[in-house]
Amino acid sequence: MLSRLVTLRKNRKWSMQETADRLEIAKSTYAGYEYGYREPSLQALSDIADLFETSVDYILNRTETSLHLELPHLLEEANPEFVFSLDGIPLTKDEIIDFIAFTRMKRKVTMNLEKKSQGVS
Repeated sequence: MLSRLVTLRKNRKWSMQETADRLEIAKSTYAGYEYGYREPSLQALSDIADLFETSVDYILNRTETSLHLELPHLLEEANPEFVFSLDGIPLTKDEIIDFIAFTRMKRKVTMNLEKKSQGVS
């Protein structure tokens, strides 16, 4: 957990004080989490995951991915928490569907080119 907290914080270029302020806890409390001499409560762990926009499992080293969102599932659920944007402009549902289709087609073309370069039919 310790290295993940440090990495998540440093990726945002936040100091320990700034992170603690965002969590509304004392800097010494947050430092204790990073240095390993204090364990966060379940609520604190949840707050930290929310702050860093990741999962508790990622913080606890139970998964290697910080967050995994499957685009087609998000579209089906129509979750208002997620707004996808490009260049600051929210994407429409049709644009997201086009993006998914484009990405799938690009992957297929790339795989076919790789197979041809390896001599596989």
